Amino acid sequence: MQPIDLAVIEQALAWTRAGKPVWLCTVLSSYGSSPREPGSWLVADAEGGHEGSLSGGCVEEDFLARLRDGLFDRRISRIRYGAPEGPADPPTRLPCGGVLDVLIERLPPDPTTGDLLAQLHGALTGNAPLIRQVSTLDGSWTLAPDAGLGPRIEQHSQQNRVSLRVGPSARLIIAGISPVSTACAEFARSLGFEVIVCDPREEYTAEFAVPGVKLVTVLPSLYITADTCHRATAVVALTHDPRIDDLALIEAVRTEAFYIGVMGSTRTSQARAARLVRSGGLSQSDVDRIHMPIGLALGSKTPAEIALAAMADIVRTRRGKTREQL
Repeated sequence: MQPIDLAVIEQALAWTRAGKPVWLCTVLSSYGSSPREPGSWLVADAEGGHEGSLSGGCVEEDFLARLRDGLFDRRISRIRYGAPEGPADPPTRLPCGGVLDVLIERLPPDPTTGDLLAQLHGALTGNAPLIRQVSTLDGSWTLAPDAGLGPRIEQHSQQNRVSLRVGPSARLIIAGISPVSTACAEFARSLGFEVIVCDPREEYTAEFAVPGVKLVTVLPSLYITADTCHRATAVVALTHDPRIDDLALIEAVRTEAFYIGVMGSTRTSQARAARLVRSGGLSQSDVDRIHMPIGLALGSKTPAEIALAAMADIVRTRRGKTREQL
């Protein structure tokens, strides 16, 4: 299934090229049990066609009705759902009890809009991540390169602007099949990651089946390349088999993957680090990129608990948090 952000931008591009203005809506912040996280997108045209989601369904109907009534003809608008602050905010209450702040940009069908959407499309499909600065006063914007890690939205109220991070959908490459791999794949899918599991061993691949997860029956080290690992990629090795895990790590440190981790005890990890330098040709800086033992120190024992600790550490890193900030 196509990642929702990419579907939004491709639909916006199609409408722009057809000469239609588009309204690009971004969730700026959410409170309580709101169903969509900051950075979520919806795009709409004047007839009510739309792609993406702000709330999972309970906000879109109101927004599209207001759009058809011509209430968003300004270049930029902001509205709040769930707890109105001003007369322009809709009285709609979210069934989940949450609150959503939404930024609404009216983008005309001109070359400037086309260029913006094309650059966003490139960032979503593997080009360098971008940070987009948008003025909340007049809707003007700028684009700049970004590391791709940290909160998707940062609001700068004193400067009357917001910063919007745009990059590829999060990808998780799992080297080797094990009980931990299966649990990790299931967690990652529920968190919105594109998940790819690599293992050439028929006795393991024959039994592996996680809905929505791509299975590649090759050595992970052959699959892991600069083309398959962009800056939003995490690579984890979860078999305890050095023939799979070590080779995967050697290739992963040559990529831009934002997280590389391998399962094992502290003692095993120390031995692996020495082996990777001695036999794998890695430098100390290469070894320092590898999270070993993998994951947060939750006292995990079962495969599901180990997978939870690994995914929690991956999310922490992707959100730009240090362990000391937890």
